[in-house]
Amino acid sequence: MKVRRFTLSDASLERSPGQEGDIFVGNLVDERHGGPITIGYGRYGPGQSLAETMAVDDVMIVLEGRLSVETAYGTLAAGPGDIVHMPKGEKVTIRTQEEGALTAYVTYPHWREAHA
Repeated sequence: MKVRRFTLSDASLERSPGQEGDIFVGNLVDERHGGPITIGYGRYGPGQSLAETMAVDDVMIVLEGRLSVETAYGTLAAGPGDIVHMPKGEKVTIRTQEEGALTAYVTYPHWREAHA
């Protein structure tokens, strides 16, 4: 693999697997590229909610908008520039407010393989 730079226009956003809401993801690096991690962008529409048990370690960087991440330990609010780590096995509910959110993510290992 070589050093690469990505922008949102490089991502082909598709509905998040298993979701019916206005939540889209676009992998830029994943299992098809031979590295150990997945890197991509996520777009959450206004007022969306995503509940799941994390199948991988996930680091989410909020680029635009605001969201909250609820766990058994409480609720974290995150906005532009904030980084949220969601450990493998953690039950989370991600919620967006009226403006929705744009995020970047890095997962280890690859999330698509973990959901297969």
